[in-house]
Formats: sequence, C-alpha cells, structure tokens
Amino acid sequence: MELQAIQNKIYEIRGLQVMLDFDLAALYGSETKRLKEAVRRNIRRFPEDFMFELTKAEYEVLRTQFATSNKRGGTRYMPFAFTEQGVAMLSSVLNSEVAIEVNISIMRAFVSVRRYLSETSHHAVKEIEDLKQRMKALEEGSEDAMAAINDLSEDTRKELDDIYLALSQLAGKQKQVTEKACRKPVGFIHYDKKKGE
Repeated sequence: MELQAIQNKIYEIRGLQVMLDFDLAALYGSETKRLKEAVRRNIRRFPEDFMFELTKAEYEVLRTQFATSNKRGGTRYMPFAFTEQGVAMLSSVLNSEVAIEVNISIMRAFVSVRRYLSETSHHAVKEIEDLKQRMKALEEGSEDAMAAINDLSEDTRKELDDIYLALSQLAGKQKQVTEKACRKPVGFIHYDKKKGE
C-alpha cells in the first residue's frame, strides 16, 4: 500500500492527527457502516483519546477540504475520527489479515507524518533563532552608532553642522551656474557645436 496515499488521509482535528472512518473502511475494503458497528460493539477499547465523533461544524470545515466533497453528500451520522492508537486498536477489533497488513502501513504513515512535523518545527525554531540573532546585532549596531553620536562634543557637532551647511550652499550655487550655462542665447540661432552644424 502506498505510504503517500495514506498520509493524504491523515487530518489534524482538535490538535490531533487522525484518520476518518470512511477512509479507513475504504483501506480495509469494508463498508463504513460495518466498521462503525465493530467499533460500537467494542466501544470500551476506544476511549476519547483513541476515537471521537466529529461535530457537525468540524465535519463541515473538513468537507471543504475534500476534493470530492460532492461524493460524500449529506450524512446522517458524523464520522468517527481515529488517532494513531485508535487505528492500532482497530486491527484487534476487525481481526483479519487485511486489517493487520493495512494497519502496518497506516502506522508507518503516522510515524512519517510525525517525523515530518518534527523536522519542520525544528527548522522553524532554527530560523526564528537566526532572525533573533540578526535583530539583536542590528539593535546593538544602532545603539553603538547612537552612543558615538551622543559622545561628540558640542564643538564637534557645531563644526559638522557648519560643514553640512557649507556643502548644501555650494550645491545650490553649482545648480544655479549649471542652469545659466544651459540657457540659450536670445535673438540669434544657436548652433550645436557637437553636431557639427
């Protein structure tokens, strides 16, 4: 049985990784009704952390995620959701060779999903830590720059302000000179020497 196909049938509901009764019935080659009957006959084997029934609201949210939501149509009974432990318990309730083989594949799929989530969260934590270090370095750099500016004496600040003022005045004069040079003479045709006219 293909692992990816099983992984695609694992959903997160109420913060738990679960599989739904109709998906499990299809994997076991059984009817959903028969699977539910077997569970109800052995309900003591399925505490709430092994299996729970979806609410209508949960089912509606989940139905929007199904690619074939029309196929499921309206249902009178809400699906059962089985955690990894609940799926393991199903093999003892169903007690067939097919159920045992399917359960082995399902357990591998749960382990694979758990490993993926663990690795993803580990990478996310590392990236967040890297970002924190970069922010800290930027903050320290900004604090050092501000401290250096604050350490300047009043005379040094005055001299820097004078230099900035002189530079801006020179820039303004240069702009005026450039504008005058670009004016065209009045009263006769001006020939452009670069074009050789």
